[in-house]
Amino acid sequence: MPWTNQGGGNGGSGGGGGSGGGGGPWGRGPQGPTPPNLEDVLRKGQDSVRNLLPGGLGGKGLAIVAVLVFLVWLVLGGFYRVEPGEQGVAMIFGKVWQTTSPGLNYNLPSPIGSVETPDVQRINRVEVGLRSSGDSTRVGSQRDIPEESLMLTGDENIIDIQFVVLWKVGNAEEFLFNVRNQVETVKSVAESAMREVIGRTDFDFARTQGRGEIQVAARTLIQETLDGYGSGILINSIELQKVDPPGQVIDAFRDVQAARADKERSVNEAQAYLNEVTQRAEGQAEQVTRSAEAYKEEKIARATGDTSRFLAVYQQYKRNPDVITRRVYLQTMEDLLSGMDKILIDTKSGGGSAPIPYLPLDRLLDRQGRTGQPGDNQ
Repeated sequence: MPWTNQGGGNGGSGGGGGSGGGGGPWGRGPQGPTPPNLEDVLRKGQDSVRNLLPGGLGGKGLAIVAVLVFLVWLVLGGFYRVEPGEQGVAMIFGKVWQTTSPGLNYNLPSPIGSVETPDVQRINRVEVGLRSSGDSTRVGSQRDIPEESLMLTGDENIIDIQFVVLWKVGNAEEFLFNVRNQVETVKSVAESAMREVIGRTDFDFARTQGRGEIQVAARTLIQETLDGYGSGILINSIELQKVDPPGQVIDAFRDVQAARADKERSVNEAQAYLNEVTQRAEGQAEQVTRSAEAYKEEKIARATGDTSRFLAVYQQYKRNPDVITRRVYLQTMEDLLSGMDKILIDTKSGGGSAPIPYLPLDRLLDRQGRTGQPGDNQ
């Protein structure tokens, strides 16, 4: 063996001089310990393996055992579990050959086969223009990202928009293999789509009644872009968090908005006063019109009645003129004298007779009526 000392007691070519100076790498002198023999070690290992096998099988037995171990590994090593809400994607040599539902499933074990189980029901959140620290109760837990949130509107104004994209996995196979770094992809596509939508929208419309339309348009555009990539991502919704002017001009903007509000309030008050005056004038005009119509109808009815009465009297007059003439005369005199308190009698036309004393009965009746009140002396 090469490790055995070949020198004699005098040291030889490889030993030291003198009786005690000879030695090799494993000891001093020719009586030192002998190193292990590699062939003996391998032979002893083979003998130990044979002793473990039943009946002391040789090479054929080793092959059988190897086949059995391989079959056990192939059968038991390929089972995997897909949890609820997940979808299994089974691959052989890196190529997808089936997708599996939740439960216990089988695929060839590694390194031949592999399985990915993405969660297809979890709602993921991507923030654009802001970053949340995760603790919503802490003051200042949200951080603004101006380079993402500042956008140019269709009327060339700058607006500060922060929004959140909620998405989930729609197709597990496409999600795993068609797009790399899915979260960053969703964020970049969402920011680009929002800039395109805002670029077609006026500033005031985006801040007021256009929020709903912006969310719908942005969601549609994001989904179309991701579908074009074959990303397997489904956009659930877009939630606008803030739509305001930039922070540097927000105070001046609020002053302008307050002035606009005052203007609108003044216009509304003037319009209300105009409506009140107009309605009152219209009501008065309607009242005058109806009064005139009523007066007209009254006059027509009265004239019609007078005409009918005159014609009736005229018919009677034609039959007996003297009687009708006398009656008309008496009625006329009654109407004329009924409102007078003095009566003058022409004494000359009576043939010289003395005037008849005049007794003012109307005054006597009035006086009697006043003294006849309760509590007066009779």
